[in-house]
Amino acid sequence: MSIKLQDLEKYLWGAATLLRGVIDAGDYKQYIFPLLFYKRICDVYDEERKRAIKEMGGDFSENHRFQIPKGSHWNDVRQVTVNVGQSLQNALRKIEKANQDTLYGIFGDASWTNKERLSDEIVTDLLEHFSQQDLSIANVPNDELGVAYEFLIKKFADDSGHTAAEFYTNRTVVHLMTLISNPQPGESIYDPTCGSGGMLLNCVNHLKENCKEYRTLKLYGQELNLMTSSIARMNMFLHGIEDFQIVRGDTLSDPKFIENDKLKNFDVILANPPYSVKRWNRDAWMSDPYGRNMWGTPPQGCADYAFQQHILKSLKPKRGRSVVLWPHGVLFRDSEKVFREKMLQDDVVEAVIGLGPNLFYNSPMEACLLVTNLNKPKERKGKVLFINAVKELKRENASSRLEEMHIQKIFEAFKNFEDVEKFSRVVSGKEIIKNNANLSITLYVSNNGKPEDKKEISIVVSEWLESTEKSKKDMKDLLDVLDKEV
Repeated sequence: MSIKLQDLEKYLWGAATLLRGVIDAGDYKQYIFPLLFYKRICDVYDEERKRAIKEMGGDFSENHRFQIPKGSHWNDVRQVTVNVGQSLQNALRKIEKANQDTLYGIFGDASWTNKERLSDEIVTDLLEHFSQQDLSIANVPNDELGVAYEFLIKKFADDSGHTAAEFYTNRTVVHLMTLISNPQPGESIYDPTCGSGGMLLNCVNHLKENCKEYRTLKLYGQELNLMTSSIARMNMFLHGIEDFQIVRGDTLSDPKFIENDKLKNFDVILANPPYSVKRWNRDAWMSDPYGRNMWGTPPQGCADYAFQQHILKSLKPKRGRSVVLWPHGVLFRDSEKVFREKMLQDDVVEAVIGLGPNLFYNSPMEACLLVTNLNKPKERKGKVLFINAVKELKRENASSRLEEMHIQKIFEAFKNFEDVEKFSRVVSGKEIIKNNANLSITLYVSNNGKPEDKKEISIVVSEWLESTEKSKKDMKDLLDVLDKEV
């Protein structure tokens, strides 16, 4: 009998509570996700073994999705009483090595051997907690474990403060982005800053929900953070997805998806890049070997349009489309006017959708979706749809979310591509260019019923909030540097 989802979620979060007061909440994921994945593959290994013996009279290596070397099974580590962390780490490394093509590096770099951080007693408690449940596929199907894994990601985001945005994007916004991008069977989907892989998985779920063939989707992701990229890979496997490539690396300085010395091109790109990145190699961008500087080089203190140009350069010519979640600043900052102008001249901007505040994780800033299309329908050529959906959200404590009615209202407006009083307006690209290439939504459609001809208070607030967030990030970077020097 399978575990009820509520019980599964309680069981998984119970493991994290064992770490309270031992390590920082932001670091829970480094330990809990690898243990969950380790337990899952060992239980599935046993399940496959039993089936092979029953059906064929013996256990054969080809019957296993992942190989578990001798002495590296969960039960082997569970029997150890001294230097438990070392035994666990050895087992994880042996499994990675035995499954080099699929699992290399997947368990991350958690310090299991650091007894000052994790004593033998704590590691044993974690192992015993996870041992309470059988995580075989029969007991916990892929879809159920996938939902529970996403629950855990959300809980860790709630607990981890400022670091949450590095691996978690508001799933209600992701759902809207997926609807707008409209992925189809057989298409390639790419997220250049993929975090925990939620956007890629949402495309799979979108096709499943619409009874379309999802197994032909080709999923690609790149992520800078080692542990986060591991979480994304585990997320795919635990959802039963096998046809994917998620790699670790800096997307701007070292893009990993290359074909014939050029950037690989994709049908659909969904992304929530880190905003206002200042630590990036601007000098190298000036002579980028992949031609991603087609519209120029952004300022050192803000790499937003480096990411945006990377995304557009990575789309399939004459057919690719992208939806990118940004702070409103990318729409109006004077220092980036040239990039907006070039996008409009090349007629790749299909829509600009203004979303409300608190949809970025742990940030009060207002969000927006920049929708681009290299194959705009004839009736949309030379035009941009502005949607002012700032009021379309549900506030919950310090965060917000989109309810289904909000999502459908915004999506219908995008599909209809027409003027709706106080909500949406179709504007010619030429008009926008004449307006200093300013893409601020309130300049074209205001909740007050008419466009504003001056900088509205909401824009001033957005600028101030973005500046405040950037100052916080700069201070954190400085403190991190000082900590390393001490």
